[in-house]
Amino acid sequence: MEARGLGSVAEKFRIGYVGSALTGHEQYRGSLVIPYLRPAGGPHGVATVRFRCIRDECVKDESGEYLAPLHKESHHKHGKYLTIPGDCPRLFNTPALITTSPFIVNTEGEFDVMAWAVAGVPATGYQGTSAWRPHFTPAYLGFETVFQVADDDEPGIEAGEKRAAELAHNSKLIVLGQGHDSNSFMHAHGPLVMRERIGL
Repeated sequence: MEARGLGSVAEKFRIGYVGSALTGHEQYRGSLVIPYLRPAGGPHGVATVRFRCIRDECVKDESGEYLAPLHKESHHKHGKYLTIPGDCPRLFNTPALITTSPFIVNTEGEFDVMAWAVAGVPATGYQGTSAWRPHFTPAYLGFETVFQVADDDEPGIEAGEKRAAELAHNSKLIVLGQGHDSNSFMHAHGPLVMRERIGL
């Protein structure tokens, strides 16, 4: 989290780590834990969790430096993310949907949402270009502006264009450029430039 510039918001998002695992959950050992928090909070405030591989051989180069956010990690023999079996796609950071802000960012991926939190901008995210569901769309209808921030690659731009078309009356498509997603853009340019990029 520190290497990605997200250390300051890790506690807010209740990021964890699986040091040991219960029987039947051994595949999650050594993973980062990303909880999907419910807006109401409370003792049962976690709707689900996802697990993110952070094995050294997958996330570091030969000299031990973290690859991301500026370089691609190498999760060749397994998935980068694991989800609890039977779980369905969800929006990440739904508490942002009940803020008093007239605008919100919608982007792809949990780390990108956290990057916007570092910049002080409310944001939600979906779990990948194929994870959007039609019932997510109404959650954004009350905002004056929805910034659809797309990863600067073909699948990301295509997904961003679809999201923007679904909310044509209040949506603005933002492509950060230079191959960036939100986290790598923040790492390269800083949170103030992120805000400026969407006109804040």
